[in-house]
Amino acid sequence: MPNSELGAYLSARRAQVGPAQVNLPATGFRRVPGLRREEVAMLAGVSFDYYVRLEQGRERSPSAQVVDALATALLLSEDGRAHLLRLAGLSPRGRAAAVHEHVSPSLLQLLDAWPNNPALVYNRAFDVLASNAIADALFAGWTHSHNLMHVVFTDPAARTFYRDWDEVARNSVAGFRLGHGQAPDDPRIRQILTELLADGGEFAELWASHDARGKSLERKTFRHRDVGELTLTMQTFGVRSSPGQELVVYHAEPGSPSADAVALLGSLAADQPPAR
Repeated sequence: MPNSELGAYLSARRAQVGPAQVNLPATGFRRVPGLRREEVAMLAGVSFDYYVRLEQGRERSPSAQVVDALATALLLSEDGRAHLLRLAGLSPRGRAAAVHEHVSPSLLQLLDAWPNNPALVYNRAFDVLASNAIADALFAGWTHSHNLMHVVFTDPAARTFYRDWDEVARNSVAGFRLGHGQAPDDPRIRQILTELLADGGEFAELWASHDARGKSLERKTFRHRDVGELTLTMQTFGVRSSPGQELVVYHAEPGSPSADAVALLGSLAADQPPAR
């Protein structure tokens, strides 16, 4: 059994890659899904014994060349490759003290300059640090929690609010693990992780898959209690002046029913001050 973060990640990612994806014949009985250890070793150009030591945690300091070869063999995304480098100790991890929890005044002004676009800023622990009025209206005033992981996994209304809850849950855990890999000693990240793992259920299952990737251009469909169903495109931007913060902006397709729903949402939010 893997006894290191690096070994656990390699084992989990190996299980996600089928032989056909890397042009290998799917012959013989396979006790577990995905590639065999010897297949990964062959694809990465390392010895079988060395790869076994990596998965078992007996070897924890592979070279950058080996990590790059393993990332290629396991078809890792750029985020996954970066995560593997961090686990191998080949790129720096963030320190808790370096995480900025306060949103700059200029960014707060920018949020408020988008009255028709729900926008928010969150940190690596998925705590919402700032949001504009229409985002507050979209998320119904954040009455359950200002932490997006809590919203997805502990709010009883989440499975109705997010039409594609399963996909939202997978993407949220993958993004949370990426942040955890960047700053594993951040006390807030560890607190949220401990709380969600204690609850078990879907979060624990998704966490065990070791998927690590950031948010990209996505479309989400919400079922809002006041304006009905609306589908929004989500853009995510790293806040370069505050490492660990990300800005998320939603918008609807012009002229669509979702745009009409957003306009109605904006009218409901017009007299409400943004929750900071």
